[in-house]
Amino acid sequence: MSEATLERLMDEVRRLSAALERIAGPAPAINDLGAAECFVWAPARAHLQPVARPNRIDLSLIQSVDHVRDILLDNTLRFAEGFPANNVLLWGARGMGKSSLVKSVHAAVLRRTGVALKLVEVHREDIATLPQLMEILKTASVPVVVFCDDLSFDHDDTSYKSLKAVLDGGIEGRPGNVLLYATSNRRHLLPRDMMENERSTAINPSEAVEEKVSLSDRFGLWLGFYKCSQEDYLAMIDAYAQHFAIAISSEALHAQALEWSTTRGGRSGRVAWQFIQDLAGRTRTRIADTDTNSQTQ
Repeated sequence: MSEATLERLMDEVRRLSAALERIAGPAPAINDLGAAECFVWAPARAHLQPVARPNRIDLSLIQSVDHVRDILLDNTLRFAEGFPANNVLLWGARGMGKSSLVKSVHAAVLRRTGVALKLVEVHREDIATLPQLMEILKTASVPVVVFCDDLSFDHDDTSYKSLKAVLDGGIEGRPGNVLLYATSNRRHLLPRDMMENERSTAINPSEAVEEKVSLSDRFGLWLGFYKCSQEDYLAMIDAYAQHFAIAISSEALHAQALEWSTTRGGRSGRVAWQFIQDLAGRTRTRIADTDTNSQTQ
């Protein structure tokens, strides 16, 4: 065989090899739970992406939800320490600190216990890949809270079945070192018209609706968040202003905060934080002393 022919064959082999690699897709990533405290699940590569600077605030800054805060903190502490704990659904009004509370409680538990508790966020569109994630996490030597923010399901969406299986079903069930926390604006995670449609079209309407509603039932704790009063809203404002040492009188602070909430059409933790960001900017006050700056959902 001539040298030119051999070279052509080698070129063909290289092209075939490259084509096969493209078809196979990227190789699964190596997951290292020791790389960070928080991760984001990337199912395409079965990768737990480390988050170098988590988006969270100090637990003391989340005001007016003391009861649910204490319940979630106690549940998470027990889990981190190896005692029984429940999956949690945080539901209710927008902007009242549901997701912020989950992240802040995680940070507080890390400080109090020294346990290497991990927080893994799963995006809503990746719920169907939860079984794949559980396969990775069940062999971990550390406790893990899997967190899904703004969880809800629309008509004809069947990915909720994967969540049901992970929460309570299947032969294996949920790994003992994994807990699931989710936030939602809906108590039952499904829109009312979807539930009514199921009732009207099913052969056995009560059973069809029960299958959907039972998803929420699989969360052992339901923590409700409600629209805040003016007093609660101003308490949030005061806590932020004090924490960040913003130089302004109490009277001016409250007056501006109330005007801000009027222009936004409501009061919530999110509105309070947006006002503080604006006020800090106007007074040239730096507020970058938290892990990151956000009170949302």
